[in-house]
Amino acid sequence: MAHPDTDLRAEPASFRDPANRVFHQGTDVLRGLDERAAADWRALAASDFFPVLLDQGKVCGTVETSPVPQGWAAVLRHERIPFVSHPYEWSHAMLRDAALLHLEILRAALPAGFTTKDGSAYNLQWRGVEPVFIDVGSFTPVRDGEPWAGYRQFCQTMLYPLLLGAHLGLDFQPWLRSRVDGVEADQMRRLFTGRRRFLAGVPTHVHLHDAMQRRNARSSTTEVRTQMRAAGYSRDLAVATVRGLQRLVNRLDRPTPASHWIDYQRTCGYTAEDRAVKERFVAAALAAGSTARLALDLGANDGRYARLAARHADYVVAVEQDPAVVDGLYRALRAEGERRVLPLVMDLADPSPGGGWRGVERAAFAERARADVVLALAVVHHLAIGRNVPLLEVVDWLAGFGAPGARLVVEFVHPEDPMARRLLANKPENLFPDYRRDEFERLLGARCRVVDRLDLPSGTRTLFRAVIGG
Repeated sequence: MAHPDTDLRAEPASFRDPANRVFHQGTDVLRGLDERAAADWRALAASDFFPVLLDQGKVCGTVETSPVPQGWAAVLRHERIPFVSHPYEWSHAMLRDAALLHLEILRAALPAGFTTKDGSAYNLQWRGVEPVFIDVGSFTPVRDGEPWAGYRQFCQTMLYPLLLGAHLGLDFQPWLRSRVDGVEADQMRRLFTGRRRFLAGVPTHVHLHDAMQRRNARSSTTEVRTQMRAAGYSRDLAVATVRGLQRLVNRLDRPTPASHWIDYQRTCGYTAEDRAVKERFVAAALAAGSTARLALDLGANDGRYARLAARHADYVVAVEQDPAVVDGLYRALRAEGERRVLPLVMDLADPSPGGGWRGVERAAFAERARADVVLALAVVHHLAIGRNVPLLEVVDWLAGFGAPGARLVVEFVHPEDPMARRLLANKPENLFPDYRRDEFERLLGARCRVVDRLDLPSGTRTLFRAVIGG
């Protein structure tokens, strides 16, 4: 390890807890601890429950290391998560499984004399489709008679979004994206009126919680804790509360909504020959270079090509706009035991921006997604025609995902293709005079070195293999 203060870069998302902070040094992920946090860590590491969670992979790999950076009492080294995602990029089932892991960890910690300071969905990340708890600095000794300090955050960033999906059929992603702190109880109370106020979880965790917050709005945290102790709140009651939350969250499934994209592979118009030829071309392109560290599948749909990419990459991020499609892909990947593909919900014409404090606390997708291989199959026409993005902008955008030398596999759907005609039918005539194969190839050649091209047997789609930056 290098000198502790050499090239040490603070993680922009880690600043809210002054007792510990995450830093990056080269490829290492480090956490500085102050005196109190260092003592808590050593007690945690010596406990019976925490090493079990580490061995099971439910908490990110963590060891105490040295040397210690100036200003800190101890330093931890964490495993590096392959790709950092945000909760508003997860599907309903993903958020539910992350919430259940958070509660499982808390339930294991409480009898051992520990709790967590917070309950944020941002405390979890993914190894493929396996959730993992990453905020080791959140563990702290529990004090009898005090409620879980993370309950409000848990409600705002996990429970309430799940209630929106399970009870109202609403996509929670826009709610979480718009507010880094999540959905407030007051907002939920206004949505769950009339008969809705009696739906599972709503009376206690929405209406009662909101009433308690309003009643104690002028009380200090110390005063509220004193009231709770006086009312007989105990560690056993805290464990029972967590058990109740587990039962509730387990019930908060969301029925699959109707969606054109769920059945896209059957309705998209590919012939069996087209599909076979396309798959062979993509497989050859993926096998043409060394194993990729990170591959992106933009517009992944059911993950057919993301799975193919996983054979030639350490990790694949599969991006799809429709939350229901991502939910189905997530469930399928878990059932298959595929651990190298991370499915994410994202509108490629409106990708995740930087957010939170100063716009950098939550990094934008473009900053996180620097890939060695980029797949953009059957997506260009949706952006260029469906969303009115000029072809030049689309090509620049695709090339921006990889450093010079990265591989790009892209499909161009000709204007006479049935799918393109369907999109063009909803647009003014002659709105896209430059939407042509020759123009696309010219623009692609200006940003990349085109090494292979192939027309599919139907004659209305062309596949390109290119190297970004030439």
